[in-house]
Amino acid sequence: MLEYHLILQKLSDMKMGSTLAKCAATDLGIQWAGWAIAAALKTEKFYDLAGSSTFILLAHLSRFWGGTGHVRQNVQTGLVTAWGLRLGTFLFMRILKDGQDRRFNNVRDSPGTFFVYWSVQAIWVFMTLLPTLMLNSESRDEPLGVRDYVGWGIWGLGFATEAIADQQKWLFKQNPDNAGKFIKSGLWAYSRHPNYLGEVLQWSGLWLSASSVMQGSQHLSVVSPLFVWFLLRHVSGIPILEKQAMKKWGSDPGFQEYIKNTPLLWPHPKF
Repeated sequence: MLEYHLILQKLSDMKMGSTLAKCAATDLGIQWAGWAIAAALKTEKFYDLAGSSTFILLAHLSRFWGGTGHVRQNVQTGLVTAWGLRLGTFLFMRILKDGQDRRFNNVRDSPGTFFVYWSVQAIWVFMTLLPTLMLNSESRDEPLGVRDYVGWGIWGLGFATEAIADQQKWLFKQNPDNAGKFIKSGLWAYSRHPNYLGEVLQWSGLWLSASSVMQGSQHLSVVSPLFVWFLLRHVSGIPILEKQAMKKWGSDPGFQEYIKNTPLLWPHPKF
């Protein structure tokens, strides 16, 4: 009986490895094709849309290739889809309105550097989605439990936080009276980057639910939310925006007060 269980586990591991490999290849193929088109057109307008679309595609492909369709897998795939549709649409509409993304000011005319950006996006997609890909590749199932409901609750909190923060900033920037000002109202009064806080919470919640069926080294997929946090906190998100904000409003006493009294990412009680 033990030998039979080991054989089944080995077959399951092989299927998971195959699914992860196919997802990684698909991910790279999409991003590199996107780079070729973007480099030829010298545009970044569909960069974020390509990223969010790849998340959705891989989530569904992994569930299809996994071949089981357990409830946990269906919910997880649905939540990734909801995240991708909302954020992808929001970012695409924003860049259409703004005309460009300042992150690419010194990049869009350099195909080599542009290639690095698209390749980094491929890594971001795969690393962030890893718990979902592993979950959807797993034949073994477990009854829904506390970790699932807590995880989905954390995801819901993060989804609402990110969506509300994005909408608040969007409306703030649409008001002509706010031209040249920085936002410090709504969720932005409790965190200088509440949208990124929501992002970290969402992927943390999805990992927690997916961990319900993980065994052994599979738990290392906790690297997903940690990677999201590290990327936003130390690489492509907060450092860039903080630098731009200091350059624009650093001499403003009101901004200095805001920086002093408002947490960078994680809200905490004000005494």
